[in-house]
Amino acid sequence: MTLLDSLPADLRLDRSRHAAPQVFEKLRDLIMSLELAPGTVLSRGELADAFGLSQTPIRDALSQLRDEGLVDIFPQHTTAVSRIDIAAARQAHFLRRSLELEIVHQLASQADAALIDRLQAHIDVQRANLGPERYQRFIAADQAFHREMHDAAGVGHLWELEQRHSGHVDRLRRLHLPEAGKADRILRDHQRIVNAIAAQDVAGAQQALREHLSGTLSQVDEICRRYPDYVVPA
Repeated sequence: MTLLDSLPADLRLDRSRHAAPQVFEKLRDLIMSLELAPGTVLSRGELADAFGLSQTPIRDALSQLRDEGLVDIFPQHTTAVSRIDIAAARQAHFLRRSLELEIVHQLASQADAALIDRLQAHIDVQRANLGPERYQRFIAADQAFHREMHDAAGVGHLWELEQRHSGHVDRLRRLHLPEAGKADRILRDHQRIVNAIAAQDVAGAQQALREHLSGTLSQVDEICRRYPDYVVPA
């Protein structure tokens, strides 16, 4: 299979925006969804043809992906989607857990019925998108749930910081999602977090969050066994 075979047919860009950021966004989405799997070679020429662009914005987008650890660029040789670095995934998990434990502490310390309604709405969207054919919508709603908490705590900019470091751990979670019962556990965890916040149960909210975020990394050895070509063991 060639790179062009791995790309969606419709890669149209918004001509009112700069091209490089859009190429970055589209390629990042494809990498995070594993449609561009670890190890996939990314030819600048083929990407330029697919997007209908010169190689300059392609190069800029690939450089940004490299900065997030999502591609490896070997000068004068090749560029490829990076393998999932388990050590980097653990560090990103540590960062997110540390921040979100403080976030749920803050949210559970104050009553905000409107926030509870918004968080519940994200859970409802997830529930409506269970099943392999809807994984991307399920994941988008999952991300929206966690971003909602960041915004409510007044630290929305930290979500962007976390995302720049989340490529390895989020791809690891994507590999784990098809496991039987995993999506249902995510829903239950989210509901426990919301219920604890609504009850102003700080300790309960933090415990529910801690267990929620630890699910994938607790299974990392099994994930590595199943996908040895996709990962770099710690």
